[in-house]
Amino acid sequence: MSIFKSLTHRPFALLWSGQFLSTVGDSIYRVALAWWVLEKTGSARAMGTVFIFSSVPLLLFLLLGGVTVDRYARARVMLYSDALRGALVFAITFLAFGHRLEVWHLYVASLIFGGVGAFFRPAYTAIIPEITPREYLPSANGLTTVSMQVSEIFGPALGAYVVSLWGTPAAFGFDGLTFVVSIFCLLPLVKLAADTAPLKKERGSVLQDFREGLDVVRKSSWLTITMVIAALGNITMAAPFAIALPFLVKQHLNGSVGSLGLLYSALAVGSILGTLLGASLMERIKGLRARGLFAYSLWIVGGLLIVVFGLPVTIYGVAAAALLAGAAFAVPNLIFLTTLQELIPGALLGRVSSIATLGAFALIPVGSGLVGWATDHMGAPNIFILAGILTAGLAALALIHPAIRRLDKFALPQGAQAET
Repeated sequence: MSIFKSLTHRPFALLWSGQFLSTVGDSIYRVALAWWVLEKTGSARAMGTVFIFSSVPLLLFLLLGGVTVDRYARARVMLYSDALRGALVFAITFLAFGHRLEVWHLYVASLIFGGVGAFFRPAYTAIIPEITPREYLPSANGLTTVSMQVSEIFGPALGAYVVSLWGTPAAFGFDGLTFVVSIFCLLPLVKLAADTAPLKKERGSVLQDFREGLDVVRKSSWLTITMVIAALGNITMAAPFAIALPFLVKQHLNGSVGSLGLLYSALAVGSILGTLLGASLMERIKGLRARGLFAYSLWIVGGLLIVVFGLPVTIYGVAAAALLAGAAFAVPNLIFLTTLQELIPGALLGRVSSIATLGAFALIPVGSGLVGWATDHMGAPNIFILAGILTAGLAALALIHPAIRRLDKFALPQGAQAET
């Protein structure tokens, strides 16, 4: 299978092109945001608060977002989301250029970003099978995953370059321009949705729609367990990378913003390699037997690699560990995404994916606040040692359940298909 096969289908090519560029812009924005907060406040707690403000509205509105994208044209939901976020980024850019940007401005912006993301995320997950022929779905999913990781390579590196050369305001402005391009790419998809009207099915109440999705999740033990592990993993894995890593670079490794970009890029390169390997295995071994055992075993390996971040090694040693950790965590992500798409009907995919995302993100506010506080009191190296041990331990606990060890043998619960 050629990973570029789906790009011959114009609707997906437009979707992928716009979102790929927008994702690169978001990566630049994150690097600029982290460095601006670090230089402005010097506080990990302030950085953690920014992440809390973006995650709380995402959690609050995610379920409503999932129901919404199963009711209305998903392309239009994405268009409105990009338009609002683009306008907000340009506002931040103007404030930064005028030296009027304050931390509270970023708190407000993060709140709005989080609320809009609650609608954008499930829309993006559900629109791919809606606009892409079935035979192109493996290519589309693989290309989407790889392109997101490619953006994580060039985004941080480009962000570090822009910040070091022109400052954080220019980096913010570049992200705003990527939203403009994304909007133009989505406009033809909005027209296509209006012409084909794919979502005409009459539905009951919003609450009934939500219950249908929740029932599927409740009957799928593998999905419930994975949600719990992912939620805890956002404390032990995602939060240290987002909050403690800049402090590890500056205070422990004596690095610059370029060093921070190097580590983010190493994680992304590893993720690309892991995604390509995982996709190849799933294609050649017809879905990959014992996929749950394989996925969580790699998760354990990734946790042990996180420990290396806190050890007395050079920046290049940390970069090597980041590369391998990125690969180790990418394969499980691909496995669970593919399994979700295989087992969940398209009409329920928006709701089920939003419930799964909510479950996985539920503890992000806790993790952001806890890691921000702990980094100030314990130091970044100790944070990564503890985080790695806990991450590996969580994956080992998951393997105790037969639904994970025999994931390839499980299917959608009886009756779930009939509920759509």
